[in-house]
Order: sequence, then C-alpha cells, then structure tokens
Amino acid sequence: MEIASAVFTILVLIGDVYAIFQIAQSRRTLEVRAGWVAAILLLPLLGLIIWFVIGPREHMVERG
Repeated sequence: MEIASAVFTILVLIGDVYAIFQIAQSRRTLEVRAGWVAAILLLPLLGLIIWFVIGPREHMVERG
C-alpha cells in the first residue's frame, strides 16, 4: 500500500507542476493565473482536476 500511495503522490505532483507551467504560459491575466496557481498549490488533487476540466479551454479555442 505504501508504494501505491507514493506513486499516486508523485503522479499528482507531476500533474501539478505540468499545470503550473501551462498556466504560466497562458495568455490569461495575471490575476487569473495567480488564482489557478493558488488553487493548485492549496488543493493539489482537486485543483488539478478542476484545472484539467475548466482551465485548458484556451488551447482548444485557438486550434478550432
């Protein structure tokens, strides 16, 4: 069980770092980016899930 929780924690950490880099490179205002980063840092798993569902739409709009 300890190995599974360690792997899960590492995957969440990698996801958080990826999301923060994506947020930093986005074209949104500084306030919006700061809010997303704060949400991810304060709520690592929940913030990552919410960002994944709501946040990356900027890239989808540019491609379409």
